[in-house]
Amino acid sequence: MPPDLSVRRATPADRLPLQRMLELYQHDLSDIWDQDLDLHGVFGYALDRYWQDPACTPHVFTVAGSYAGFALVDASVKLPGGEHWMDQFFVMKKYRRRGVGRAAAAAVLAAHPGRWQVGQMALNTAAQAFWRRTIEGCTGGRFSEQVLASGWWQGLVLSFEMPPQADNRLPDPPTRPAR
Repeated sequence: MPPDLSVRRATPADRLPLQRMLELYQHDLSDIWDQDLDLHGVFGYALDRYWQDPACTPHVFTVAGSYAGFALVDASVKLPGGEHWMDQFFVMKKYRRRGVGRAAAAAVLAAHPGRWQVGQMALNTAAQAFWRRTIEGCTGGRFSEQVLASGWWQGLVLSFEMPPQADNRLPDPPTRPAR
């Protein structure tokens, strides 16, 4: 992991930066994800469930204390037999191709042992290559691929298992000093 990278579960204090990074993420994908801005000029993304549903976990990652990306994990798997779904994953452009995404993804995957599914939209070939390399590194190449070509979600799904590890717990969020 890059020495200045921190990956942790998001707190309510991370909600606004996370919402803003989601806007950047959706903009990055606007050429392959058919969505429009609303009347307020935002794409919008419903984050409430990540603080209300115990099956949903928001993660943020920082580099040298600055936000660098996020991962949203839930249980809305697309194929039978999965437990965890990488709902959204994003790395700020500034931090791409520096090992930040791969290290952050590996930390998030390891923090949720069990049967995973990670999907990529059919036209997002960069994400497909990233996830194949990342999952290969995490599992020693033990994963399967399936293309979903019908239904509300379509794309490539990579399925694999993350075993429990002794050091798989992400650090606790920072605490604020008492006032």
